[in-house]
Amino acid sequence: MGSFAVSFRLMMRWSPVIAALLLAPVLGTLGCRRKSASDREIVAEVDGQPISKDLLERVYRGRAAQSSDPTDPQQVLSLKLSILNELINNQILVAHASRSRIEVSEAEVDTKIAELQSPYSKEEFQKRLKDQNMEMGDLRQDVRESLIIDKLINKEILSRITVSDEEIAQYYEHNKSAFNYPETEYHLAQILVTPFSDPEVRNLKNDDAKTPVAAERKVEALYARVKSGEDFARVASEYSEDPRTASGGGDMGFIPASAFDSAPALKRAVDSLQVGQISPVIRAEGGYHILKLLGREDAGQRLLGNPEVQSSIRQTIANEKEQLLKQAYIEVLRDRAKVRNYLAEQISEGAAQPPSR
Repeated sequence: MGSFAVSFRLMMRWSPVIAALLLAPVLGTLGCRRKSASDREIVAEVDGQPISKDLLERVYRGRAAQSSDPTDPQQVLSLKLSILNELINNQILVAHASRSRIEVSEAEVDTKIAELQSPYSKEEFQKRLKDQNMEMGDLRQDVRESLIIDKLINKEILSRITVSDEEIAQYYEHNKSAFNYPETEYHLAQILVTPFSDPEVRNLKNDDAKTPVAAERKVEALYARVKSGEDFARVASEYSEDPRTASGGGDMGFIPASAFDSAPALKRAVDSLQVGQISPVIRAEGGYHILKLLGREDAGQRLLGNPEVQSSIRQTIANEKEQLLKQAYIEVLRDRAKVRNYLAEQISEGAAQPPSR
């Protein structure tokens, strides 16, 4: 997921429009719903408010680009029905939030827009908007709605979720094998500098070393900064050339020890680190690395008394409750809304034609 990294955790399972803010290509799935629908086909209505075929097609193309694009016409229609259902749910949530007087300030929208823009130059960002026939106002409205729904879910659902110690203990007993680690795992962050130009680089400074000499100078300068006490995650976000991890402060997650078997230089460096320590500059295939050990999980059975085990279980149970409550919540709201799904009606009546591809 390399495009706009906005942390709308709650919305990823609710709305393809909101989820698209997290998934590439974002601008391929947003916009157009505020344009007049009088000259285009309407695929659904929610309390008289239309959802256009244009929006559905944009979201579908974005979703299909993130996975294997279905080729069977029936699979295409099935996916579009699923996406349209999510769009309907999203519209219901926005309307309910409005009735609940949930609002979002311009400052909150500005902050999220800045996060969306941060990996790109001003020119590149504007080009992406233009390529998708969008204006900044469209994007601001999408961000505003996602924040409104986020607040609604926090108020109506997350505030009601509790997890007891007894539930944690029961979960552990039923899933004990999941906490038996077959090998040591390292939680790592990295700063990567490559000795060649890479169009995929997406750090906050849009900084890319294009030659071996430039790469060596850059990595030594970055190493001096983090060793002097500068925040590792910030430096990684601003200068690391790894497009997969730069936006997350270089965080690589947990990596099993066996993953380093083919990279002995990295393996030696990782084995020598204590939690919180930073490695020297490591020259390896593909570039220069600076690693920071954020955590370590040794092989063996994790006990229930381990705080990390309890935290992990608590979050898992909370997520399960959240999903159940969300499902019930949207069903209740949907029962109160007047929904017409014209695409579903056409398919049911056998009138829908396989979409052109």
